[in-house]
Amino acid sequence: MTKMKLCGLFRPCDIDAANELKPEYIGFVFAPKSRRYVTPEEAAELKKLLAPDIQAVGVFVNEVPERIAAFLNKGIIDIAQLHGVEDENEINQLRALTDKPIIKAFCIKKSEDITNAESCLADYILLDSGEGTGTVFDWKKIQNIQRPYFLAGGLSIDNVENAVRQLNPYAVDVSSGIETDGLKDKTKMAAFVAAVRKEERL
Repeated sequence: MTKMKLCGLFRPCDIDAANELKPEYIGFVFAPKSRRYVTPEEAAELKKLLAPDIQAVGVFVNEVPERIAAFLNKGIIDIAQLHGVEDENEINQLRALTDKPIIKAFCIKKSEDITNAESCLADYILLDSGEGTGTVFDWKKIQNIQRPYFLAGGLSIDNVENAVRQLNPYAVDVSSGIETDGLKDKTKMAAFVAAVRKEERL
């Protein structure tokens, strides 16, 4: 069954919607340049509202391992997602500081990117079109990938059923595709979740 991550939540009502819809993961963005940025304090308060069976992923861009580990070890998040140019050395540094899972994101543009993703030391990999660009990359490039992955980049109610059917990813990751005017839209969130689960029932 394809899992789901609803990313970029930053309001209590977003958490309420997630608790109702029950995705496996939600995401907090800790990249200061993002319009979905949350402070550690805000994330900690939101995490208290989150249902215990939903895992919180923290999205970081080129953050120092010590700071990421602090978020994990304090229980603000359950999983770290590295969405910058972090290398294997930094993944190893983070592993030495925490035993929590790590997701490494890869921007898929050429075959070398897929090779790097497949050999990555992180617990999970995420395949994207860029840093929160909200656009779809060429899925044909990843049809033969030999490792489970989170699929991100431009997913929406309109294309997620096809993505699940065509690629059977470990998980799908959505942010802008469930928003209206820059805010999470509960109706779109519910429709996205229903679309993924509908495909699973077929």
